[in-house]
Amino acid sequence: MRLRIIMALDREELCVCDLATLLGVTRPAISHHLHIRRHLRLVRYRRDGKIAYYSLDDSHISELIRTVQEHLDE
Repeated sequence: MRLRIIMALDREELCVCDLATLLGVTRPAISHHLHIRRHLRLVRYRRDGKIAYYSLDDSHISELIRTVQEHLDE
């Protein structure tokens, strides 16, 4: 699930609700994983009212995801 979260955020900025629906897991589970990823500086968030939207913290993370995906496709 951790990689699926990162790959989803590589495509677009998402809130916890959207990630939970997309990945078919509970909101608390997504929040827990995002909390850990924030401390590792893999993701960042911005608030819009009461909703926090998450995205990847750095473009290098996107590059790494694409490189890994290319190797998996070979």
